Amino acid sequence: MKKVLVLLLFSSACVFAQKKNFDDKDLKAGRPPQNFTQLLPTVQWADGNKLSVVQRQGGESKSYVLDLTTGNMTEGKASISSKIPQPKKSAFVKNGDVFLKDGSEERQLTNDKAEEKNPMFSPDSSFIAYTKENNLYTFNLKTNKEVQLTTDGTKTTLNGYATWVYWEEIFGRPTRFRAFWWSPDSKKLAYMRFDESKIQMFPLYNSEGQHGFIEETRYPKSGDPNPEVKIGFVSPEGGKTTWADFNEKEEQYFGWPEWLADGSGLMVQWINRGNDNLKLYNVSPANGSKKELYAETQKSWIDIDDADNRLTLLDGGKEMIILSDKSGWKQLYLYGIDGKFKNNITEGKFTIKSVEGIDQKNRVIYFHARGKENSARFDFYKVGFDGKGLKRLTFGDYNHRLIQLSPDYKYFITTYSSITTPTSMAVVDNEGKIIKELGSIKGNDMDNYNMAKTELLRVKSDDGLFDLPMVITYPQNMVAGKKYPVLISIYGGPDAGTVFDQWTWTPRSQWYAQEGLIQVSLDHRASGHFGKEGVAYMHRNLGYWEMKDYTTLVKSLIDKGIADPTKICITGFSYGGYMSCYALTYGSDVFTHGMAGGSVTDWQLYDSAYTERFMDTPAENPEGYKNSSVMTHVDKYKGMLQIVHGTMDDNVHMQNSIQLINKLEDSKKDFEFMLYPGGRHGWGGNKGLHFDNLKTKFIYRYLLEKPVPEGLLK
Repeated sequence: MKKVLVLLLFSSACVFAQKKNFDDKDLKAGRPPQNFTQLLPTVQWADGNKLSVVQRQGGESKSYVLDLTTGNMTEGKASISSKIPQPKKSAFVKNGDVFLKDGSEERQLTNDKAEEKNPMFSPDSSFIAYTKENNLYTFNLKTNKEVQLTTDGTKTTLNGYATWVYWEEIFGRPTRFRAFWWSPDSKKLAYMRFDESKIQMFPLYNSEGQHGFIEETRYPKSGDPNPEVKIGFVSPEGGKTTWADFNEKEEQYFGWPEWLADGSGLMVQWINRGNDNLKLYNVSPANGSKKELYAETQKSWIDIDDADNRLTLLDGGKEMIILSDKSGWKQLYLYGIDGKFKNNITEGKFTIKSVEGIDQKNRVIYFHARGKENSARFDFYKVGFDGKGLKRLTFGDYNHRLIQLSPDYKYFITTYSSITTPTSMAVVDNEGKIIKELGSIKGNDMDNYNMAKTELLRVKSDDGLFDLPMVITYPQNMVAGKKYPVLISIYGGPDAGTVFDQWTWTPRSQWYAQEGLIQVSLDHRASGHFGKEGVAYMHRNLGYWEMKDYTTLVKSLIDKGIADPTKICITGFSYGGYMSCYALTYGSDVFTHGMAGGSVTDWQLYDSAYTERFMDTPAENPEGYKNSSVMTHVDKYKGMLQIVHGTMDDNVHMQNSIQLINKLEDSKKDFEFMLYPGGRHGWGGNKGLHFDNLKTKFIYRYLLEKPVPEGLLK
């Protein structure tokens, strides 16, 4: 018996010893070994319960048709589903002018010195609307004439074109500043008019040329006057604007609006500047009158930037779905179009991220959510309008991060993974039955390599209320009793976590594991794992709870005896840069090194809409602003901080880093600083590579304490 046991142990050791080590040249170049990974297929829904699948391998592609009723896949091609819109015409801007593309033909519609922006077809394709020089225009495709709809556009009066703060913090970057909306019947354009004249100009200095120049931006800092906003309705043929019944002088914000299907009203979400009183109005395009349909208040805040997800209008025109976190968790509620509450569609301590599809015939909603089974995972569910029949449709202990629902709601494609399972793809029916596994990024040779161990752990918060998550990639071949330097990557903002149960292997993470780094991602109580209940802790108090929970997580590594307490490095950009700076000052008893890019260093220096959502104004919350400022805690700084900023950053102004540097120098503190001329809130090209190299050098200088290996720098 003893001989057999010894033989088995020896055999196991031999099998383990047969694992291959990675080639240093591959890892340094940022590429996986040959046959280590492969590409996932590209897929498209096709007619007749079919799925078009294109497999790619070795530079070659093969097309297949998957029969979703049988699960059989045959070589060939399928026509794309007729239920997926395939526009024949498109409008675009080239060299500052609007062009129309119809099939293979291009036709220039405008020809002037002013630059047109955001061309958008009317639903009936009779007009194209766009803006130029802050006025709203249409081009009538029947008469081939341009119609100017507004005339008062200036540098500070914007018609149909959003101000910076609305684009960045409310509408979102993908909108490209567009602030006009076609009615479904093509008879009206709704648009917003912004008056920025009371907003102070913030200068961005560009050093190019002999004299340089100033780029002027209207940027309301926290507590500053905001743009005054009006909502108007105008015919695409021109004529007088009908203004909605709102007082533009009020301290307020408007969310992304949505037309009723019959064009009889525009659904407008309004919120006070304090961000705690939301109202939904039905606004008449005929006379501008408004009717309140829904109201919500919270003690903390309500996210007006979530307006497009909050409201779903049903095609019948009689009902609407509201997505709200008023219970402490983001859930779905059914209302009549008149605002009368009908019923809760979902209830519980989990977070609905998005409604993916609504089968109105069968009154079933398909939605994507996190936290019902595990807060570090996303899953796909269906439920009836009446709240009955809630069912998880995804499978296994995986993070189903990407869902593609078929146009007829019968099937969906999930792209899923876990910490230990490489990213894979499967097609599933609407009862949760797996029709076919479509592929995995796992190559034939992956299992033959010695990959660094990665795991997801949870640590109890100091107050015992939360199980805080972190993902750790351990050093390769750890030695018992040895303490290793720690590299922590974070973002840190409200409801902006980075810890998920998903595949994270990269050549760089493997390289650093082989070099002896503990690599960690951390999430605090307000990161989204614990719903609005957790996020609301940050109200009027940015920085405090994040740092308290981060400290708890890092101390758990130190207490285990694996982390070197003299080499705890935190790194991030934007809000992550703020947290890195805050860690090296307020949290300097634990954090010893930091790399901070594009950092907010004092919330009085950031924009009004984002900052006041969480902090209120500086006048209302002076202690909160003082305590959350990095500058307040500079006297505690005692490690080494690398500060990096783009000189033309129009989001987080370089002013933030300059003021921190000024404070550090006056306190005779040592630090590192790098500027990227012309850089905005991020930069690419050789400057981007230089930035990557800068961080690599910092890691080797202070954490690994040895020269950067040849070939690692880009």
